[in-house]
Amino acid sequence: MPRIELTHVTKRWDKFYGVDDLNLVIEDNAFVTLLGPSGCGKTTTLRMIAGLETPTSGKITIGDQVVFDSESGINVPPNKRKVGFLFQNYALWPNMTVYQNISFGLTNIKEPRKLTKQEIDDIVHRVAKVVHISAFLDRYPAELSGGQQQRVAIARTLAPEPSVLFMDEPLSNLDAKLRLEMRSELQRLHLETGSTFVYVTHDQMEAMTLATKICLMENGVLQQYDAPLTVYGQPNNLFVADFVGNPAINFIEAKGAQNADGTVDVTILDGRKATFTPKGSLSLKEWYAQADAAAAEKERLHAEKAARKGYVEKSNKDTVFRYHVARVDDEEDTGEEGTLTDEDLVIGVRPEFLELSENGAMEGEIYSAMPTGMETTVKVRVGNFLLTGVVFGGVLYQIGQKVRLDFRGDDVVLFSRRNGRIITQGSLRIQ
Repeated sequence: MPRIELTHVTKRWDKFYGVDDLNLVIEDNAFVTLLGPSGCGKTTTLRMIAGLETPTSGKITIGDQVVFDSESGINVPPNKRKVGFLFQNYALWPNMTVYQNISFGLTNIKEPRKLTKQEIDDIVHRVAKVVHISAFLDRYPAELSGGQQQRVAIARTLAPEPSVLFMDEPLSNLDAKLRLEMRSELQRLHLETGSTFVYVTHDQMEAMTLATKICLMENGVLQQYDAPLTVYGQPNNLFVADFVGNPAINFIEAKGAQNADGTVDVTILDGRKATFTPKGSLSLKEWYAQADAAAAEKERLHAEKAARKGYVEKSNKDTVFRYHVARVDDEEDTGEEGTLTDEDLVIGVRPEFLELSENGAMEGEIYSAMPTGMETTVKVRVGNFLLTGVVFGGVLYQIGQKVRLDFRGDDVVLFSRRNGRIITQGSLRIQ
């Protein structure tokens, strides 16, 4: 199966950059999800690879074939790229049976030769068996459930044996239970077909459960491209940390300085003292020096690019993500105020790392408790701040109940508030 490579791919409309200088490699037989909020550029990226959208500049390679190159004037049409496309709308022919819907594309194949009726019949029955709809081949789409119609659409896309399968939010029209079932089916299909799957979604749960790698985008810019658990546990920046995870990560603003032993003494939650201990060796001074050097180099490259003939300045400017700190009185703006220094930090704590116990170092009060059977999601009030935690097991909490809490484990994330980037992971202990 082919490897897909995007090199400096850009798509803009006038001064608006839908995709900005994207470099991406999708390996053979990968299941990659393009994830991000509406308008981030994920569908545009998918359409450019498929040939349904023409990039402004850059180069796209599928396997050993260059399908687009702005400098060489190459732009291979979609029907020559040997890719399949599965849309949100099933787009089944209502006047055709399931068999006819699946075989429709096969009858139009002319290269390398036209398929015989027996070959078409064999292919239809083979893909129908793969997606478990062999019993419905004589039925019409109106006689099928939503999930069964989706399986027909998948079978029709698989029938011509595409080397790459593109999917643009194909499960969004299904109910929650059926969506979960179809995720499992897609995972199995990926394994059985050996094809490369590229899947667009704004649902981070779909991305986490389906993908071998997640490509997370915002404002047309690639934010992180990693395995799902890496994106979850080691987010590149505040935006990634906030977007991935349900319940959402807790952001705690901190002010602190590093000690000689590498630990960082911080003040959090309106004056409470705590110590952050990095997982490995860390020099905040060196980290900031490297981060500032990288930012300066980025500015230099941008200035060079801006000086070239034909350059168009980006109207949708990139900014540091404005994270949200949950408070009881939520009228306060979390935006950056004043001049930020190297001592201004943000600590990210996933809900599962908030531990409620009798011997916890900090006192809180249950603000809300939402049991689901297997686990309970709680919001704990600490002063004017709200911290979200997940407690596993059938534990019942009463609103207003006093509890004690700690931060457990060494996967708490330390960010720079000045540039929004991850500094390191470590443990947080209340003094």
